[in-house]
Amino acid sequence: MSDTFVFESMASFIQLRDQFKATDTFGLVPTMGALHEGHASLIQKSVSENTHTVVSIYVNPTQFNNPEDLKKYPRTWEEDVKLIQQAGASFIIAPRYEEIYADGYRYKMTEKDLSQKLEGLHRPGHFDGVLTVVMKLLQIARPNKAYFGEKDYQQFQLIKDMAQSFFMRSEIIGCATVRESDGLAMSSRNKRLTPEGRKNAALIFNTLNSSAAFKQAKDVLAASQIELEYLEENENRRYIAAFVDGVRLIDNVAI
Repeated sequence: MSDTFVFESMASFIQLRDQFKATDTFGLVPTMGALHEGHASLIQKSVSENTHTVVSIYVNPTQFNNPEDLKKYPRTWEEDVKLIQQAGASFIIAPRYEEIYADGYRYKMTEKDLSQKLEGLHRPGHFDGVLTVVMKLLQIARPNKAYFGEKDYQQFQLIKDMAQSFFMRSEIIGCATVRESDGLAMSSRNKRLTPEGRKNAALIFNTLNSSAAFKQAKDVLAASQIELEYLEENENRRYIAAFVDGVRLIDNVAI
């Protein structure tokens, strides 16, 4: 377990960041907390590839199109800090809203193609919030590499494209989805499932991997009381969003 320093003031962290040698490398793992083994794998990969690893914990309100979803998002600060320390990160940055959005979200990052499909189609404004906060975190941490899980593959692709479009020096790294033994993608939202819902949720991944289920997805999922929001194929990848116990879960696989 490493010594991990926590910064709530981004101005203080930026001042510290400026003092490191040019030969030191930084990795960034942006999170919204409620961490699990999927996050731990991202942190460990960063630690293995960089001199220093920064993990951000910030529940970003601008990416929630549903206020109730924001209200229910789990906050597990003490457990998160312990996981980050065990994974070997050097720094935690935990910004305050007043510092991240000192402009009151007057300026935001907008993409006009991929962000309008799939998640973006069903969650208006979601990717504006995601891209804006990630841009800010990349500016604060100035990482050589930033790590994102491929469970949110559309998000990963948009962030990667944004970094390239704006000539940012951070390399955006996609990391394979970490799954439970039954295939369910690890997610902070899984904690909100009932035992029965958790069992049923395994059908989401099974549906993605089954051509037959893909053709009959609505019937297959409805039989297990799973409400399908979308199941689509885009650029050699299959995407799904569904509600289990009223909890919205997403996943994707390459095809």
